[in-house]
Amino acid sequence: MQINFTKMHGLGNDFVVFNVIQQPIHLTTEQLRFIADRHFGIGCDQILFVESSKRVDFRYRIFNADGNEVQQCGNGARCFARFVHDNGLTDKNCITVETQSGDITLFIQEDGNVKVNMGAPCFTPAQIPFHTTHTAKQYQIIINTETYHIGVISMGNPHAVLMVEDVNTAPVNSLGPQLMTHTSFPQQVNVGFMQVHDKKHIQLRVFERGVGETLACGTGACAAVVIGQRWGLLDAQVTVQLPGGKLQIEWDGNEQHPVWMIGAATHVFEGKITL
Repeated sequence: MQINFTKMHGLGNDFVVFNVIQQPIHLTTEQLRFIADRHFGIGCDQILFVESSKRVDFRYRIFNADGNEVQQCGNGARCFARFVHDNGLTDKNCITVETQSGDITLFIQEDGNVKVNMGAPCFTPAQIPFHTTHTAKQYQIIINTETYHIGVISMGNPHAVLMVEDVNTAPVNSLGPQLMTHTSFPQQVNVGFMQVHDKKHIQLRVFERGVGETLACGTGACAAVVIGQRWGLLDAQVTVQLPGGKLQIEWDGNEQHPVWMIGAATHVFEGKITL
């Protein structure tokens, strides 16, 4: 089986995109892992499926590099918008997309950036999911006798956020996997390491479940800004510096209102792969 694909990235968070509308395919977990493998396959953090929807403009599916399907990916959403627009699948600049975690709206701006309505944040532990006996703005997690203070939130996928003094020396690749697989998170969790510079600027590194550390994480940036606001550290509009570049995140603090993300989406190349 030979299938066409597009390689894209959002601030270095890279994707293999399949147009499933024009070439219906079903890929096994092993095939997804092969595609994502940077040595033997194409190489990517996530694989995106562009599908038709009976309710809205499109359906958006995301698979991590380990082959598991996940609910949401913010950087992928921006690439999704550019893909369907640039490939003539729509002439709309405002696109509604169906995901596993609900519908999201994507706006293609005149400068080429994409603004995404990421939906309202969720703090209800059972819906994240997160095992706890109470709901709080900050929780304590014990790992190897060390206590860590984290914020926990879902932005369509689960996130834990903790403050660090310096993201460059933060133990992302040692503490990240330990928090990701902690028993308090039955579906694992994405882990954000946040350094606050001032109320409008943060730096962030994210260890993503099923992938490892990525150069950028859109939902992670949203989660960090929301948690930072709830802790009284950040304003409503924040620039998030990730290893791969900058995102603009906006949230008015109302738990019923959506978080907005603005950033770039880049086409890299087209190709074919035989499976």
